[in-house]
Amino acid sequence: MNLFQAGILGAIEGLTEFLPVSSTGHLILAAHAMGLVGDVMNDFEIVIQAGALLAVLWLYRARVAEVLGGIARPRSRGGSLLMKLAIAFLPAAVVGLAFHKAIQAHLFGPLPVAIALLVGGVVMVCFERWRRARRGTPAFESVDAIPLSVAFAIGLFQCASLWPGVSRAMVTILGGLLLGCSAVAAAEFSFLLALPTLGAATLFDFVKSRDALLSGASVGLEATAVGLAVAAIVAVIAIRSFLRYLTRHGLEPFGWYRIILGLVLFALLWHHAWGFR
Repeated sequence: MNLFQAGILGAIEGLTEFLPVSSTGHLILAAHAMGLVGDVMNDFEIVIQAGALLAVLWLYRARVAEVLGGIARPRSRGGSLLMKLAIAFLPAAVVGLAFHKAIQAHLFGPLPVAIALLVGGVVMVCFERWRRARRGTPAFESVDAIPLSVAFAIGLFQCASLWPGVSRAMVTILGGLLLGCSAVAAAEFSFLLALPTLGAATLFDFVKSRDALLSGASVGLEATAVGLAVAAIVAVIAIRSFLRYLTRHGLEPFGWYRIILGLVLFALLWHHAWGFR
C-alpha cells in the first residue's frame, strides 16, 4: 500500500463512518478497485477505524469525560448516559461475536454491499417521506432525554449494520428517529454509540493482528500514520457538517445517493468490471 492509497482510504473512512452510507461498504469497493485485498486491507481498516474514533473522542470530549465520571457516580448524568450506551452496545456485540466468521466469509464482497446499499437507500427515502408527512414533535429532544428502553431498541437496530453496506450510522439514526428522537439526538447518540461499538471491534481485530501492525510488516508505518491522521481529520469535518445538514435536509438525499450507487454497482457487477466476482 502506497501513501496515496493510504490517504484515499483514510479519507473514505473518515467521510463515511458517521454518514448513513456505509463506511465498510465503501472501503470494500475502494479496496477492490485498488487491488488491495486480504490481510493488508484487513489490518489497515483497524488503523483508520481508530482514526475515526479519535475524531469522536475529540469532538465529544466533554461528554466522554462525563461518561467516564459516571463509572464512579452511576446516578449522575454521565452515569445515565453510560448505562444507555452500554445497553445499546450489547445486542450487536453478542450477535457480532456469534456470527463474526460467517459474516466475513459470506458478506464481505461487492454484491452483498450493492444489495445493502440499494435496499437501505429505498428504506431511507420512504422513511423520510413518511416522517415529513407525519410532522410529529419529537418525544426526545436530546441524548439525555432518551430512556433506557429506547437506547436498547436502537441497539437492536444496530445489529442490522453487521451486514456490510447497511451502515451503522443509518440504522442507529433511523432507529432513533423512528422511536421518537429528534434528528440531533439520534445523530449524537449514534456518534457516541460508535465509541464502544467500533472501539470493541477495533480492539478485537487489533489483538488478532497486533504483531503485524506494531511492526509495520503488513501496511507500513508511514502508510499507517497517513491513514490514521487523514481518517481523524476528515471525520471531524464530516461529523460537524453532517449535523447541520441533517437538521435541514433529513436523510432522503443520502438515500438517493445509496440507490444510485447501488444501481451503478449492479451494472458494474453485471459486466464484471474491475474483476469483481
